[in-house]
Formats: sequence, C-alpha cells, structure tokens
Amino acid sequence: MQIDINQLTKSFGEKTAVDISSFQIHHGDILGLVGNNGAGKTTLFRLMLDLLQADGGEVLLTPQEGLDGQSGAINPALTEDWKTMTGAYIDDGFLIDFLTPEEYLDFIAKINGRPAIDWDRMEDSVVAPFLAFANGEIFGQKKYIRNFSAGNKQKVGIISVLFSRPELVVLDEPFNFLDPSGQNILKQMLVDYHRETGATILVSSHNLQHTVDISNRIALLENGRIIEDLPNEEGSARMALEEYFKV
Repeated sequence: MQIDINQLTKSFGEKTAVDISSFQIHHGDILGLVGNNGAGKTTLFRLMLDLLQADGGEVLLTPQEGLDGQSGAINPALTEDWKTMTGAYIDDGFLIDFLTPEEYLDFIAKINGRPAIDWDRMEDSVVAPFLAFANGEIFGQKKYIRNFSAGNKQKVGIISVLFSRPELVVLDEPFNFLDPSGQNILKQMLVDYHRETGATILVSSHNLQHTVDISNRIALLENGRIIEDLPNEEGSARMALEEYFKV
C-alpha cells in the first residue's frame, strides 16, 4: 500500500496537532513514527484511518497493483474500499471486550471471509503463528477480553490485526504493556509478516531500540510536523535519533 499525505492539517483549539504539507509512504515500507508526547503520532494515525476529520488536506491510499481489482488512489474520507485492505490497532477501544478472544477472532475471520478456526487444534490452525506471542495466556482462558490485563488486551488487538492479513498494518505504541519476551516476539512477528506479505507497516513507538530494529525508514515528528525522514538501513538512523532525544 502506498500512502500519500497532502496538505494535511488538524488543530484542537490553538494547538496544532498535525501539519504535514507532503509525505509519501511507499509500498512495502516498515515506517517507524517517533516523537515526544504530543508530537502528533496518534492524531496522524487517526486521520489516516478516517477516525478524525481533518481540518484540511487529504490522505490517499493506493493498493498494490491488481489487488482485488483496485486501481488508482483511495481517499478514506470518501469511500469504504480501503477497510478490507487495512488492519489497525490504536488502543483497546478497537476491541469488542464483551467477547472472549476466541469469539473475537471468529468474528474477525467471518467478516474477512477467512476459514473458521479449529480451536481444538490450534497448533495446526491459522492462529498457530501467534501462539508463542499469546504465551498460553490468551486462548483457552474462558475470560472476556475486558477481564484481561492491559498487556494481554494489547496482544489480542495485535493478533487480530495480523490474523486478518491486511496489506496495510497500523499499530500505535504496540510495545506498550508487553513484557520483554513479548516485545521481542512481536518484533520478529512483524519482520516475518513483512517478509511473507510485503505489507506496508506503520508503527509508532517511544521505544527507539525496537523502532530502529524493525524499520527501514523512520519519520520524526515534532509539533505535528515531520522534521526528519530518516533512512534506516542496518540501523543507520540510530545516531540521529539518539542525538535528538538526548539518550
């Protein structure tokens, strides 16, 4: 998925949350989005996903050539066509928390036209790639999602995104609430998913180490503006980021 951002603005009162004149995310990028609190990362994601109405400008999504017969750019503010190609997890408000994880993934499978999940044989089913990440704490617990810890809710949300096999993945602070093992497994899951699918993956994070480890490109936000667009071959953005954040 290619993403073109043009003259995109959003303010809350006198506070400018996003002001991006032009920015392009290419097919197959793993883009790390970094910045201090209030830089505009979550607001940018919400604008891209049409969860907030922009004050001005537009976001255009162009699917990979030939995907589902799509051609040309899609404006999420004007059409619903992009939704079947996009998976996003911003916070636990994205979950249906009165369901169990199994019921929730069954629902995701149904609306995406995926085969039914054989919960009696998880190791041989479509959820098998996520079992290490789930760590025996998600499935088979007979608990509603609302009764899980913040970390396990985070896992359910991330699994639901990757499980649906979207062309565009958007994750806001996915490493939050995860223990070190979960963070490392997630990094490998994202790298593996990208290698298998060629998907465009957008990840915002305060964790510079993880962002540098997985991204081929890093955008640095400050006061709603992208002030640096850093290539990150073999971690080449690390020094610039450490200098900016004084770490």
